[in-house]
Amino acid sequence: MSRRHALAAVALLLTAACGISPTDVIDRGGPPVVRVPPPSKTIYLLKDGELTLEPADVDSDSVSSLLTALFDASTQPLGDRDTALRGFVFEGIEDSLNPVQRDEVKLPRTSTLTVFIKGEGTLTELGKAQIVCTAQQDTTVEEVKIIRQYVDRPSTTTEGRRTCGEFK
Repeated sequence: MSRRHALAAVALLLTAACGISPTDVIDRGGPPVVRVPPPSKTIYLLKDGELTLEPADVDSDSVSSLLTALFDASTQPLGDRDTALRGFVFEGIEDSLNPVQRDEVKLPRTSTLTVFIKGEGTLTELGKAQIVCTAQQDTTVEEVKIIRQYVDRPSTTTEGRRTCGEFK
């Protein structure tokens, strides 16, 4: 008898001696599987003319993915929600955070995020608020600068540096 079989026999005798009757193994299904849903974050849309957080399925939890979802929403029917970004297209972002220098004390770092958009028409305060508040869900973004590029001309307009708190 192998050592393993001997240990199993001893265990069986011990459990029988305690009044516990042994049972066969019962198969109850497949192995447990963890199903991870795609990242789900929130974007700022409008409801009754006010900013409201709404869920958005995004590719990742990056600011760029959130802003892509925000501008994609402007091309969709939104039911009782709305957006002030219709006619505008998200072109990309640029972070002003400089790399840590060798002798710097490593503190939590913040940054100014520049958001590039393209489109004609008026970018309202609510549209700016949607962009800024959506971007500032990333706590490292201290302020947001919006640069508007025009479709038919090479010029740009800076819409200022803003924080979400200014809109509330």
